[in-house]
Amino acid sequence: MHSHHSHSGQFCKHAAGTLEEVVLEAIRQGFEVYGLSEHVPRYRQIDLYPEEEDLTLAQLSSQFAQFLVEAHRLKALYASQIRLLVGLETEFITALDLESLDALLQKHQGQVEYIVGSLHHLNGIPIDFDRPTFEKAIESVDGSSAFLCAYFDAQYEVLRRFHPEVIGHLDLCRLYNPTLQFSEFPEALERAKRNILYAIDYGALFEINAAALRKNWDTPYPGVDLLQIMLQHGGRLALSDDSHGPHAVGLNYGRLPGYLERAGVADLWFLEYSETPNGYGRHVRAVKMEQNWATHPFWSRLS
Repeated sequence: MHSHHSHSGQFCKHAAGTLEEVVLEAIRQGFEVYGLSEHVPRYRQIDLYPEEEDLTLAQLSSQFAQFLVEAHRLKALYASQIRLLVGLETEFITALDLESLDALLQKHQGQVEYIVGSLHHLNGIPIDFDRPTFEKAIESVDGSSAFLCAYFDAQYEVLRRFHPEVIGHLDLCRLYNPTLQFSEFPEALERAKRNILYAIDYGALFEINAAALRKNWDTPYPGVDLLQIMLQHGGRLALSDDSHGPHAVGLNYGRLPGYLERAGVADLWFLEYSETPNGYGRHVRAVKMEQNWATHPFWSRLS
């Protein structure tokens, strides 16, 4: 089995454990492919989270470079036990983040094998920190409809500019409103469809992200409505645990098969390393699971 999205306390202050501990837990659970995708640095002091107040911007950049070194060390060390992928998760707070990601990818060309394209802010405000801050972000753009539209517009800019191989938690914009139906916000729904079709066209994988299940959702990301749009248009799905430490590796994976079966998901995909770079200069390619995902022995091994 596979996951394309993870973090460690060694390189992410709101996570726990070392990167190696995360890898060892993935091996213990029987993961075959596991993606290491720490957050890119942020470039304004105002954008640091409370637990990062003792860090400088230079330290954040150095920390990310250290992550790449350690991730590639672990990839080589445990190659006989697991196929590790080394990637990153995007941020888009202001245009500076996009410009800086361009520079980072050039600087670390060959070391960043894939991108998880995600948003965690809107109008400069975190949307996954806590409910009051989430509500503040909604208020900053004059209500729910404008908030959802702005989220999908910002997401589209990330897709258009970087063509991430994995689309991270597509509908994080309803984190604290998990029962929200996009059909009630037609302008936002059109933008979501636009993004989905664009990502399908360039070959992205959409993650089925189990982290929503530990955040009081009844489903993983994305919710049923957007998942059905993906399936109707041939979208390719991949699994992610979005773990924030060894304690969360594979967390709630046991609840994924029921969701996938109810939605009628026939195929799952994963990334694998490729010596030949893809069209965006990164060294991965998407592969369809040959075995029926529902009968994979991984599910029976879950503790």
